[in-house]
This record gives sequence, structure tokens and C-alpha cells, in this order.
Amino acid sequence: MQTIEELTDQIKEQIIECLHLEEVYEDLDIDMPLFGEETGLDSIDALEVVVLLEKNYGIKIEDAKVARKILYNVRTIAAHVEANRVK
Repeated sequence: MQTIEELTDQIKEQIIECLHLEEVYEDLDIDMPLFGEETGLDSIDALEVVVLLEKNYGIKIEDAKVARKILYNVRTIAAHVEANRVK
């Protein structure tokens, strides 16, 4: 069984790859807000992360308010995946 730390690292790498952030973030801080001025990521990037979570973990996020909380940072995404992924 995968630990939450392993899952967090895995999701972080998937997000970096999915959003083509390799050159910008060699090591994305898992507690840093993912979207907004600091990263320059926007709603299109958020949609890509939602698709990634559905494809890789069977997680569906359909409510925008819920999505904002889940997609706050890598740690909140990993916690949601751990609690809700299709086993």
C-alpha cells in the first residue's frame, strides 16, 4: 500500500509533467497554492489537473467550489485522492 508521502510525491510529479512545469519548478513546494499569481496557473490548468485525477485515480470533481478546496495545493489534492480514489 502506498503511503501518503509517496502518493503526494507521485501526484506532484504528475502535475509538473501534465502542466509542463519542469523548467519552472524543479521541486514544486507541496504546500504552495497551485493557482494564482504566484504560479501563473489558471482555470485551464485546473481543468487539466481534474482530468489527470480522473484518468489516474478515478477521482471525479464536478463542483467548482469543491474543486477550489481540493486543488488548493499538492497536499490537499493528495489527501483527497487518498480518501476517495477507486481502489
